[in-house]
Amino acid sequence: MKYISGKDRKQTCLFPISLEDSIDQDNSVRAIDQFVNQLDFADLGFRQDHTENGPPAYHPSVLLKLYIYGYLNRVRSSRLLEKECRRNIEVMWLLESLTPDHNTISNFRKNNPKAIKKVFFATVTIARNFGLIGATLIAGDSTKFRAQNSKKNNFNQKKIQRHLDYIDTKLEQYNKALVQSETQNEKQEIKKDIIKHQGRRKQYEQLEKQLKESGEPQISTSDPDSKHMIERNNITEVAYCIQSTVDAKNNIPIDYLVTNNNDSKAMGLMLQRAKTILKTNTFTALYDKGYHTGSEFKTANDLGIETLVAIPRIGRASQAPDPNYNSEHFNYNKQTDTYTCPQGHLLKSNGSTYKGRNYRFKQYKTKACKNCSVRDLCTTSIVNGKVIQRSEFQEYIEQNAKRVLLNPEAYKKRQAIVEHPYGTMKRQWGFDHITTKKTKQRASADIGLVFIAYNLKRIWNIVKTNNSPFFQFYNILLVLIKTIYSFLQTFLKSMTNNQLLIPV
Repeated sequence: MKYISGKDRKQTCLFPISLEDSIDQDNSVRAIDQFVNQLDFADLGFRQDHTENGPPAYHPSVLLKLYIYGYLNRVRSSRLLEKECRRNIEVMWLLESLTPDHNTISNFRKNNPKAIKKVFFATVTIARNFGLIGATLIAGDSTKFRAQNSKKNNFNQKKIQRHLDYIDTKLEQYNKALVQSETQNEKQEIKKDIIKHQGRRKQYEQLEKQLKESGEPQISTSDPDSKHMIERNNITEVAYCIQSTVDAKNNIPIDYLVTNNNDSKAMGLMLQRAKTILKTNTFTALYDKGYHTGSEFKTANDLGIETLVAIPRIGRASQAPDPNYNSEHFNYNKQTDTYTCPQGHLLKSNGSTYKGRNYRFKQYKTKACKNCSVRDLCTTSIVNGKVIQRSEFQEYIEQNAKRVLLNPEAYKKRQAIVEHPYGTMKRQWGFDHITTKKTKQRASADIGLVFIAYNLKRIWNIVKTNNSPFFQFYNILLVLIKTIYSFLQTFLKSMTNNQLLIPV
């Protein structure tokens, strides 16, 4: 039987004469090269770590090219990227055979979160100049990315106290055993255990002190900014919460923000940023029920932005025995500041406002409840009868509810819009965790590169599909680059001067 034979390893012409000849004209590395080469790194603010009289440093463009290539090819580790520089011919061409070590590669990412964010906004500007941003319908959502901090290295007061109680119990046992021991060797072993547990106790006492000084409900030792969060159902992880805003026209993210908070207070800030990025407020924003917060609706109203936020179910404690007598069936009169119940009785306020956890409210009730024939259907309260609490933001909550009921088809689009990027990043690419440690800023740099890779890939695929079969990446970038300088002169100045865009 005949087999295909390989070439002799000692043959002198194993590779093409030049790296240029080894890279096809439609190879995506040419697009990466053109994209990065036309960025103004002075305006972007990339940090360069080298001294005047020290050895020369790598230009930021070299490391940015390497990272974009890596993330597009599902390689995020600085050590693996170092290996790619020495064995991957595409990387050799892209970096002109430069071989930065993993420390240099890693430091570039963790030291440049704000500059990386600006590069992301450059991709948004490119998409907009290609007509891929509609700016009429956006969707916002969050997802959890697991942090480099295990659950066992995350502590709250209850967990710390549990450890302290355990140590105290063990110390008590050791002290009793020390008294009862008869040999010197036995006493020495027990004393070692006592010293060990006393040291552990000091560690937990120090953690307890740090926790109290921070004012936070929990503390993480490996990655201090990460928090223990519910990821899905009852599964929890120590993670970061990534907020994103996605334009509906082509499912292209226009903004992201790395946080360690839940969704309830996120919508207002993301809408402020979206207004600045899109330079308009004439769009509709879609969010799920996790964003249903009265103060955020007021912020949206003040910005002149229309929202469609899913209405959460009424909690069991707030429901009437008969749903027909839930508070939404009571008619509010703004002029008289009264409610009318389904039986025609008037509920009035005493004029006082009360402070809730995140808002102020009034209470409305009526003496007619005492002898009402349908009281058992309306309330379970034995003493006060039906009491309606009206939030200071109730007007904005009701406006959103009306819009949702009038536009059910529009809201149904939310999941398809915002889940597309997350589905690609987490399920297709396997990017479900943060690769960096220590601080939200470093996590933001990692996430920023993920979003840059997604946007570039998305833009290239859309434009390629809309053009001839002979379309080449290199040619698209020649067109795209023309948009970069206008972006640098206008959008970056807006970002510097506008505090809404400073958080990364």
